[in-house]
Amino acid sequence: MREEIENYINENYNTLQEYPWTKYPNYTTFKHRNNKKWFALIADVQYEKLKIEKEGMVDVINLKNLPEMIGSLRKENGILPAYHMNKEHWITILLDGTVEKQKICDLIDISYELTR
Repeated sequence: MREEIENYINENYNTLQEYPWTKYPNYTTFKHRNNKKWFALIADVQYEKLKIEKEGMVDVINLKNLPEMIGSLRKENGILPAYHMNKEHWITILLDGTVEKQKICDLIDISYELTR
């Protein structure tokens, strides 16, 4: 699903996709061209770092959302408190099929607008 999500962002937004960390070659950021603000971060992390009792790695996307929506979003399967981001304004979404692609795309759209 990671590739599909990256394609969605690249096809729908004129953004900068960067791989800023040599230590984490699979971490990619998506930023606005004008203000350079991130609206998405895609990474692969260990399930245990997300407090999920499962072995192995999972692709995730971090997205910004309205603080008043964060609580209800995190009640949904596959949507978690933000990994390494401000938990009041950001969420982490598993890219393992738990959350439907359309829902993720809708949340990407919101994140893009909030960071304009």
